[in-house]
Amino acid sequence: MTGSCGTVNAERDYLGVCVTAGWDFGVLGALRVRRDGESLEIPAAKLRVLLVSLLTNPNRVVPVERLVADLWDTDPPAGAQNTVRNYVMRLRRLLAPELILTRPEGYLLDIAPDCVDLHRFQHLTRQAEKDAADGRLDRAGEALAEAFALWRGEPLLGVPSESLRRDVAPVLTEQWLAAVELRLDVDLGRGRHHTVIPELAELVRRFPFQERFWALRMRALDQAGKRAEALSAYRELSELLAEELGVDPSPSVRELHQRILTNAPSRPEPQPRASVPRQLPAPPSPFTGRRRELDVLSAALDAGTDAMTVLTISGTGGIGKTWLALRWAHENLARFPDGQLFVNLRGFDPSGQPISPQAAVRGFLAALGVAPAEIPTEWDAQVGLYRSLVADRRMLLVVDNAVEASQVAPLLPGSSSCTVLVTSRDRLAGLVTAHGAHPVRLDMLSDDEARALLAGRLGSARLAAEPGAVTEFLARCAGLPLALSIVAGRAQTLPESPLSAMAAELRDATTRLGVLEEDSTTGVRVVLSWSSAALSPRHARAFRLLGLAPGPDIGLSAASCLLGLPPDQAGETLRSLQRVSLLHGSTTGRFRMHDLVRLHAVEQGRGHTDQIEQEQALQSLVECYTDTAIAGDRLLAPHRPPIDPGRGGLMQPLPDETAVMAWFDAENACLSATLRFAGEHGWHEVVWRMAWALAVFYSRRGLLHEDLSAWRAALASAGHLNDPGKHTWALLFLGRAHARAGEHTEAIEHLRLAEVMAERGGDRRTQAHVHHALGVTWAHREEHRQALEHAARALHLFRELALPAWEADSLNQVGWSLACLGHYEQARTSCAAALVLTRRHQNPEGEAAALTSLGFIAHRTNRDGQALNYYELALRRCQELDDAYEEANTLERIGQTHLDLGDSAEARAAWGRALALYTAQHRGKDVKRMESLLAQPG
Repeated sequence: MTGSCGTVNAERDYLGVCVTAGWDFGVLGALRVRRDGESLEIPAAKLRVLLVSLLTNPNRVVPVERLVADLWDTDPPAGAQNTVRNYVMRLRRLLAPELILTRPEGYLLDIAPDCVDLHRFQHLTRQAEKDAADGRLDRAGEALAEAFALWRGEPLLGVPSESLRRDVAPVLTEQWLAAVELRLDVDLGRGRHHTVIPELAELVRRFPFQERFWALRMRALDQAGKRAEALSAYRELSELLAEELGVDPSPSVRELHQRILTNAPSRPEPQPRASVPRQLPAPPSPFTGRRRELDVLSAALDAGTDAMTVLTISGTGGIGKTWLALRWAHENLARFPDGQLFVNLRGFDPSGQPISPQAAVRGFLAALGVAPAEIPTEWDAQVGLYRSLVADRRMLLVVDNAVEASQVAPLLPGSSSCTVLVTSRDRLAGLVTAHGAHPVRLDMLSDDEARALLAGRLGSARLAAEPGAVTEFLARCAGLPLALSIVAGRAQTLPESPLSAMAAELRDATTRLGVLEEDSTTGVRVVLSWSSAALSPRHARAFRLLGLAPGPDIGLSAASCLLGLPPDQAGETLRSLQRVSLLHGSTTGRFRMHDLVRLHAVEQGRGHTDQIEQEQALQSLVECYTDTAIAGDRLLAPHRPPIDPGRGGLMQPLPDETAVMAWFDAENACLSATLRFAGEHGWHEVVWRMAWALAVFYSRRGLLHEDLSAWRAALASAGHLNDPGKHTWALLFLGRAHARAGEHTEAIEHLRLAEVMAERGGDRRTQAHVHHALGVTWAHREEHRQALEHAARALHLFRELALPAWEADSLNQVGWSLACLGHYEQARTSCAAALVLTRRHQNPEGEAAALTSLGFIAHRTNRDGQALNYYELALRRCQELDDAYEEANTLERIGQTHLDLGDSAEARAAWGRALALYTAQHRGKDVKRMESLLAQPG
């Protein structure tokens, strides 16, 4: 793999490696920087720390708080964030100004990951793992040799950062160990047992608790004919684990021992390696206190029985449950060499529904290396596969933010080798009763722990200068980590302000701070009310409005619309709220409120006197969402009947279809929430317009359920509008949505009502569209004579109305129906005419449909080569349109054509891709059909 690359926008080859000369960074050893082969020196130690912090997260935003922690660990100077800004400026001058970008929540190194040796190493090891699983051992060996050549010594050498050495270096070491395991496994599979025996002897000495090294050593000795030494290695491991940890070797090692002992034939080598997931988020930094709770968790695991160990951490919101779970998990990585899984169940998240156990298990299966096409459709089968994959593996499962025990129980593995750590505001008594969970209930921080938390954020010198203010902070915050973090956040953003001034403000709010009652979130609300009261009037207004905004998060453009501020001022406001822990930013430039913070913001809004302003701000946001969606829809489908663009204005420029689809993807959850919000507030015109604007996006993404929900809401709202035309269109589109979802009876019912209303209103254009939709629906039901009748009537009307794009669609629909009735020559003529029209009027969706029809006709008339050409052209158009729904349909047809041509391998490949898309779109019947085809031999 090449060692040089350009920025993230550089041209790439098909492997994802930059092919233009440029930057090459190394962290697997001493920090190394090269540009076009020339070395660059980074002389200042702090600049080396800053660069490494950015390099370990290429093309991702690194929050300023994280950079402060990496640069100064627990003792940052006053004005640390300003100092970071100066360091960034100096680093830009040393490298190139365009490499380091400023974002609302931090900084981003704008390079492709393959510019960094660490990420090339990770890519090569993943490729080697795949090659090994597929039996390509020589290729796996070559990739691993290339990967290990990237290591030049101890990672991060010469980078003076305790935070990076504590949080990043152990992860790099763990990845190196996993790669060593893979290389040795591959070498054994290639018959190189004699060469690996000495290396394995050294590895078990250096890493005595890594059982996989012991197992590999036993296998190597056995393959070399040294059976007695292999059995001796097992005894040595068994005695070590019993003496040091009080446990037996894992079941897989015991099974290997039994095979060697009985001289049973070894399993075929190499074994397909299950994916080793490393899903834990980064550990909290800085982390303070909780030593007793950390020890309690470790003791519960040490005292493990034959049953699976389940640990629960419970406590009020803001108490630090997730921080504790992640800190303990990272401190105990070596005890879980087979991987770590993590899921946030969002149990207490008012901005959205909790994650279902079904969704969580599918995420685990993906992390364990199961391809979408291999995931069973039945829930019981999914759980069974998940439990089989983790059986006998020493793994950790961290389940964060559970709402209750019943949400967690289906996720529990069946193997005693696994450990489960659950966090929740609920005590999860059901897990304690039914599964013997070890509960840890978090209380407030002690004064010493709280003081250490403040020192980690503000620096010991600043605390020592004002001991009276610090004492008052401790008393008023009462040991609640969230409250302490808010205090520290405000102090960090006001480095010139004395702590005593903030202490005085806190003192004035003593009636609101109070003492937290057990199992109550009142204290959190009190602390948040103090924090919001300390905001400037402009920031307080923004906080209240952001709490009311529909959707789980918000982007900068939407916030600008809501707040009525230019984007730069809106960004400054968002960053200010983020600094005092009232907002959380993501690497995608979006912001979300913690669930309790949002509840508090809503309460503040309800109690505020300016209700009219709030209503106007929400209307502005909703109009901006709606009008931007309508503008995007016009770019996606310019041949649809136009609707009023509205007066809200665009949130951001949408120059082409790619930008439109990206915007819809990013805002989808917020757009759906806006539609529901408008319905709840009686904004019926908005509901109808939003449903219209989302229809093409939902169609291309195969979001059938969302499309149905949107048009049900639109039809309900249309009943409140004095506009029969909108009522008719809502009936029409709801009928189409039912048809795509396979609900043909409901589809026909709504479309017939639309037909009656269109005829009653004398609207010939709408009549044409209704007949077009009825033709499609009858075709779905395979009632092709009725489909042909409606398609012909639609064609006649569109021709009369001089609408050539829709004339082409109807010509194609007529041709399809004729083909299904066996009239192939007439069908071909009609579809060929449709293809000419679609190309003349630049209608790529219609072109894809016409190509599909011509492929279908060719296939039916035994011209399979010609059919394949048409289908592949149609597939290309679907991919250019980002139309995943029709892409899946076309792939299925391509697979059938390959099969008829005698190429079962290509058929199965196409069907596998179709199955993945069907699965992602939750198209149950299509999934079952594909699985049935793929299950057939050959």
